[in-house]
Amino acid sequence: MLAPVSDRQVLVTGGSGFVGRAVLRELSDRGCTAVASPSSEELDLTQPEDVEALFEKARPDVVLHLAARVGGIGANRERPAQLYLSNLLMGTYVIEAARRFGTPKTVVVGTICSYPKHTPVPFREASLWDGYPEETNAPYGIAKKALLVHAQANRAQYGQNVVYVMPTNLYGPGDKFHPAVSHVIPALIKKCVDAKERGDDEVEIWGTGAASREFLFVDDAASGIVAAAEQYDGAEPVNLGSGREILIRDLAGMIAATVGFEGRLRWDPTQPDGQPRRQLDCTRAAELFGFRAEITFEEGLRRTVDWYLAHREEAEARSA
Repeated sequence: MLAPVSDRQVLVTGGSGFVGRAVLRELSDRGCTAVASPSSEELDLTQPEDVEALFEKARPDVVLHLAARVGGIGANRERPAQLYLSNLLMGTYVIEAARRFGTPKTVVVGTICSYPKHTPVPFREASLWDGYPEETNAPYGIAKKALLVHAQANRAQYGQNVVYVMPTNLYGPGDKFHPAVSHVIPALIKKCVDAKERGDDEVEIWGTGAASREFLFVDDAASGIVAAAEQYDGAEPVNLGSGREILIRDLAGMIAATVGFEGRLRWDPTQPDGQPRRQLDCTRAAELFGFRAEITFEEGLRRTVDWYLAHREEAEARSA
């Protein structure tokens, strides 16, 4: 166990991303100053020679592997092969470089998309292998789940300390609002804000609204990831979530009310809902490293809307 991170050299992959920026803030708040976090413009983690050079230079004590290629249902339908291969290669090369360089601790951030399509609610980590993921995000989810197998295999054969956490759907200030890559909360915020400004009578939303999701504020996720780095050394995957499930139909109504859109929400049932339900059992995270979400959904949603309205050009520019 390597607590506290403030005494260690930390490497953060994906530090310029949505989750990465929150994790860097969390590390700073905890007094961690020895942090390496190169951007994707500086190196390509899908290239083994770039990963090798990164570890040669950084020589980390702790790796937080956050780098990922992600998107909403649309991106998952349009680019499944790219999302599968990029995520598989990045994680594979990072885990292997950490092994070769003798890195004492690696935290790999997985995804809730790895769970089977019809997982009993609340999702418990023991159900992870009980079926195939929801089809629209299965390539991404399986690529991430393969990294758990890699981590556990390396632990068994080499004694490598790799831990694996699975955050639920994340949201918050700094999220991506470009339609090509946005997830449900930023997508709905943008739709409702745009419709309000144009004076539209209605907003069209994909699906039926009957699916449910659980959301975790990004700063809470960052706290959980760093807590795992400091306090958890086990082989088993760990859920990170808020424990609150909400129907997409109710979510859309909350967002419309928050931004002041008073028109009709029109659902398009010809488009997919995605996984029918998502809610996590977060008992393991609470017991193993004391993680509990702090930010209420209402507060987090208000902060997200306020940030978007104040940073629209920045928020909508991130298309990858």
